[in-house]
Amino acid sequence: MTDCSAHHVGLTVSDLEATLAFYRDTLDLTVVDRFAVGGEAFSDAVGVEGASADFAHLEAGGVRIELVEYEPAARGSPAAGLNQPGASHVGLSIDDLETFAADLPDDVPTISGPRTTESGTTIMFLRDPEGNLIEILEA
Repeated sequence: MTDCSAHHVGLTVSDLEATLAFYRDTLDLTVVDRFAVGGEAFSDAVGVEGASADFAHLEAGGVRIELVEYEPAARGSPAAGLNQPGASHVGLSIDDLETFAADLPDDVPTISGPRTTESGTTIMFLRDPEGNLIEILEA
């Protein structure tokens, strides 16, 4: 068996520029790469006829987050909540969740403010401009 290691966590978005600005400016992640891919091999690999895509990779403390905008674009929406089969989220750790929450722009949708769970971890969930769930946690 081949040894696997994580390369990235990918999120498909409909507006790469707006979503990238959120991850870069609001979450303070660093853009490490931008590129586009198309052609027959890519289209075959992703199973979408005539597909091409624009990508942005961001650094999040050793985890690469990939934002990708496809053409042609399909319309859909993320699962309504974390308890829905197929739901996903990106988890980001910070040192001071209370300060982070207080400094969030008013237009960022949150599920709740910081809450300390039975495990002792303080968490909150918010949504990016595309509706993707992001967990911010302070262990």
